[in-house]
Order: sequence, then C-alpha cells, then structure tokens
Amino acid sequence: MAITDDLRKTLSDPTPLYFAAGTADLALQQAKKVPALVEQLRAEAPARIEKVRGTDPKAVQEKATARAKEAQETLQTKVTELIGGFDVDLKKLGEQAQDLALRGVGVAAEYAVKARETYEKVAEHGEAAVKTWRGEAAEEIEDLAIAVEGKAEPVEVKDEAGRPKVATPEAAAEKKAAARKAAPAARRNSTTKKPTPPAK
Repeated sequence: MAITDDLRKTLSDPTPLYFAAGTADLALQQAKKVPALVEQLRAEAPARIEKVRGTDPKAVQEKATARAKEAQETLQTKVTELIGGFDVDLKKLGEQAQDLALRGVGVAAEYAVKARETYEKVAEHGEAAVKTWRGEAAEEIEDLAIAVEGKAEPVEVKDEAGRPKVATPEAAAEKKAAARKAAPAARRNSTTKKPTPPAK
C-alpha cells in the first residue's frame, strides 16, 4: 500500500506542472526582449565586420604566437615547481585530499539546496501564472477574506423530516468551495441562445 500511496501522491502533485508553466512564462518574457537585441546587433554588425576586415592577419598570427610562447613558459615553470615539491609529507597530502573531498561534498550539498529553492521559486511563479491565466486571483482574495473574517458559527439546518441537523463550518466551507468550482464550468458550458425572430 505504501508504494501505491507514494505513486498516488507523486501523480497528484501539481508542482512539476507549475514548474513547466513557470518555465514557459519566463521563456515568453525573455522572448519579448529578442527583437530589441536583434535590432542592436543589426546596428552594431557593420562596424564589427569592418573592424575584422581592417585587421592585418600577420599581426594576429604574431600575437597568437607570443601568447602561445608565454603559456608554454608558464606551464614549464608550474611543472618545475610541482616536481620540485614532491618532497612533501604523505600524511599531510592525505589530509589535504580528505579536506578537499569534504569541501566538495559541502559545495555539492549547497548547490542541491540552491537548485531545490530555484525549482520551488519557478514552480510558485508557474502557479501564479496559471492562476492568472485561469482568472483565479479573485478566488484567492475571497479565500483570504474568509480567513480574515474567521470561521462561521454552526448553522442549524433541518432535514427532510423537519428534524434539526447541525451543519459544521467546515461542511459549509466545503459546500461553498464546491459551488465556486462549479461556477466557472457552468459559465463555460452555458451558451446564450438568441431568440428567433417571429415569422412574418
């Protein structure tokens, strides 16, 4: 049963869908910036192309050769320092390796926490976007108003036989939520029929 419950919980969790909706919404916001970037590149392109055309290939080659020689000399110096430093205590080297490994685990854990926080933020953004798309922002305000006003007192209701029956505030809230969920569906399903004009 535990596997079934876990599977049911996983399949009923809307967070991945909200994450996808949030990602799509953020991508749309970024896509709106693209035309301005294209115009900027179009304006800067002729100057950059002309700069490349005006560059002497021999000067570029000489500069690359000088950088390569400098990198080779730096590498040789580092290798010489490394080989000269092999007279290191092995115990100290082991401690340093262990310290680095522990730091790596700490960094990985930190990135995992940051990734989870980012995932949750994008999912929250997606949930807000979905609510905006559905027009559910008004429902949240109504729920907030109910929460601020406090719980309603029990209401006495009579059943079909005329006997008193107590309705709890929770039952009343559930009934109100069910009616609220049914209202948008009723609005979508209702079609306004135009009356047919009388025949002449």
